[in-house]
Amino acid sequence: MSIAEVSDLLDVSAHTLRYYEKIGLVAVDRDSSGHRVYGPESIRRLVFLTRMRISGMAIRDLQHYVELVDAGEGTVPERLDMLLEHRDTVRRQIKELTLSLAATEYKIATYGGRTGEHDTQPSVTGSSPRGVS
Repeated sequence: MSIAEVSDLLDVSAHTLRYYEKIGLVAVDRDSSGHRVYGPESIRRLVFLTRMRISGMAIRDLQHYVELVDAGEGTVPERLDMLLEHRDTVRRQIKELTLSLAATEYKIATYGGRTGEHDTQPSVTGSSPRGVS
């Protein structure tokens, strides 16, 4: 796949893909014209990397993780520890976001709007709500 195709597939910029390559997170082959050609292994790694970034894993942690992967099977326990710690962080974030969503839904309902994921525009009444706005 080309850089444009991978960019579209993963919903990241071509700049981000070039940056990940530059800092050693992913190796990318080149065609005879020097254009990047992303193979299945590179795409699998990029899927993982982009998911970890979305969930808040720091670039330096991803670099360390990739170094461990590239070092071989002897690093599995350390990789597992990293992922277990990250999973705990993601679970905390989900819990916090769930509480934030509940507070937001409450305020929408307070202002006369409808709650639910299918709403596109709340219907706000003309009256002024009491309390915190």
